[in-house]
Amino acid sequence: MSEESEGELEARLPEGESFEPPESFVEQANVTDESIYEEFAENWPDCWERAADMLDWEEPYDQVLDDGDAPFYEWFVDGKLNASYNCLDRHVEAGRGDEVAIEWVGEPTDETRTYTYDELLDEVQEFAAALRDLGVEEDDVVTMYMPMIPELPVAMLACARIGAPHSVVFAGFSADALATRMNSADSEYLVTCDGYYRRGDPLDHKDKADEGLGGVDHGVETVVVDRLGDELEHDLDDDQHDYDDLIGDHAGAEVEPVTRDAEDMLFLMYTSGTTGKPKGVKHTTGGYLSYVSWTSHAVLDIKPEDTYWCSADIGWITGHSYIVYGPLALGTSTVMYEGTPDYPDKDRLWEIVDDYDVTQLYTAPTAIRAFMKWGKEYPDQHDLSSLRLLGTVGEPINPRAWKWYYKHIGDESCPVVDTWWQTETGGMMITTLPGVGEMKPGSAGPPLPGISANVVDMNGDEVEPGEAGYLTVDKPWPGMLRTLYQNDERFIEEYWQEYSDEDADEWVYFPEDGAKIDDDGYITVLGRVDDVINVSGHRLGTMEVESAIVGVEGVAEAAVVGGDHDLKGEAVYAYVITEDGYEGDDDLRERIIEGVEDAIGPIARPEEVIFSPELPKTRSGKIMRRLLEDIANGDELGNTSTLRNPDIVDDIAGKVGED
Repeated sequence: MSEESEGELEARLPEGESFEPPESFVEQANVTDESIYEEFAENWPDCWERAADMLDWEEPYDQVLDDGDAPFYEWFVDGKLNASYNCLDRHVEAGRGDEVAIEWVGEPTDETRTYTYDELLDEVQEFAAALRDLGVEEDDVVTMYMPMIPELPVAMLACARIGAPHSVVFAGFSADALATRMNSADSEYLVTCDGYYRRGDPLDHKDKADEGLGGVDHGVETVVVDRLGDELEHDLDDDQHDYDDLIGDHAGAEVEPVTRDAEDMLFLMYTSGTTGKPKGVKHTTGGYLSYVSWTSHAVLDIKPEDTYWCSADIGWITGHSYIVYGPLALGTSTVMYEGTPDYPDKDRLWEIVDDYDVTQLYTAPTAIRAFMKWGKEYPDQHDLSSLRLLGTVGEPINPRAWKWYYKHIGDESCPVVDTWWQTETGGMMITTLPGVGEMKPGSAGPPLPGISANVVDMNGDEVEPGEAGYLTVDKPWPGMLRTLYQNDERFIEEYWQEYSDEDADEWVYFPEDGAKIDDDGYITVLGRVDDVINVSGHRLGTMEVESAIVGVEGVAEAAVVGGDHDLKGEAVYAYVITEDGYEGDDDLRERIIEGVEDAIGPIARPEEVIFSPELPKTRSGKIMRRLLEDIANGDELGNTSTLRNPDIVDDIAGKVGED
């Protein structure tokens, strides 16, 4: 780690303070014995049998971990199971079919739907039968391009039931993003919808899906959910089918769950990479499902009788793991919400917590910062006493926001779990066990039992407590990605480093986050150290955004960085050089913003577009993004002596000030 990088990380270190978990919580918590850390360490990797035991296996596994072809690890070797069965059938067979599986809340305040486990199983089987009739076979990838409507988890579980991996594309992504992912996955099937509501307005989603299909280089059978009814008329082409008609045609169908090997793919999830090309992260059935079930049980303290709410979008990994698979595998009631936190008013989330007696709330620091800005009068309007646990996910939470959340939402009686993990890890990796460890605002906590995470310097040596370094994981875990779809080489190149010693080769996973560790083993994650921007907890590759900008007529070169933002955590700042004959004016600025939104989606919309005749570059031609981040944040500029054009930094800073 360079001195400059280390200084940047140190500047983000929070002040230390700790809180004990409330006694009332500990008394009923799923995990309360602090010896679990030692037990997992002494019994590793067989300790993960505890996670596997949370599932029903059609055929037992022969071996917990096969590490003979590292880093292509295999978990629960030769075990057989089905994820849909574990999330649905076994609860119905246990006599719990009339209990609520999904509480769905639409954006219009009078629109809700409740699915019992019986009802959810019925619809999943009907749609599974429909997919088979459309030609979906085992191991075919089915893409889903849908907002937060109940048909999305229905489609996911239907695919899992027939052994067809799903690939969910966030509904806010562009048509181009859909096409890119469908081509990469060789996906010949799409499930989408006509539209959905956002801030009171019906949005046309099918036009965007149809545009994306135009960029797919093979034929596609498409299923369209009619979400908006009379609000939006839509036509279906010959290879497009109405969801309700398909369900009606297969009413009462029974579809036996397909037996899947533990290492068979459950789903693909595409995530941003530094090369600009999204990476297809492959998650498998046995290891992933056992891991999200165990972490939902141990960290989120989920019980069957709970009404649990994760406010993420299922289009991201958080929604896969902690709205769908983890909670439903445990047989709880999981809440889905279609809308935004401040529509029709800024108390919307608290109204839902109050109405449904929500017991756990798992949300993002971005949202918490917005709640703080709006004021405590909004949560104060509602009874939040049903809450038992609070959680955060997506990015580090600062101590001030943590304390506000703890006090004004949890009434200082709910533990807060600040969870660090990634798309690639499948589930939580670093956080406190709420019934065991004390909480330190701003620090995620220790690695979970069975997780071997460390903070190291550039040479791979562990740093001293309090020093900044790089976060690493040096042992595999069940929820881990197995590879990148059809790209084993990139999987190794992007994530793994091999070290050799006298005994054996050791593979170390690099999440590319900066971190520090304290004397108690608590890890504070300091943010990305690669070329990825974390906007509201959503990772965007700088190369992907830069490629979209350079694709705009009149742009010669672009550099994108993340700048501090009160609500989003980070926002996109774009520095642009125009081609000869083009002016850096408002018209070009608007076309750049539109180009980014069209290519990626509104989530990537630049906060500012700054035009400059040059970009700060080293003598070898590398753009010094660190200086551009300093400018975006209004920070004191670091060392410019290594630049071949040091004067340009002040010029760019002046332009930002003018804008």
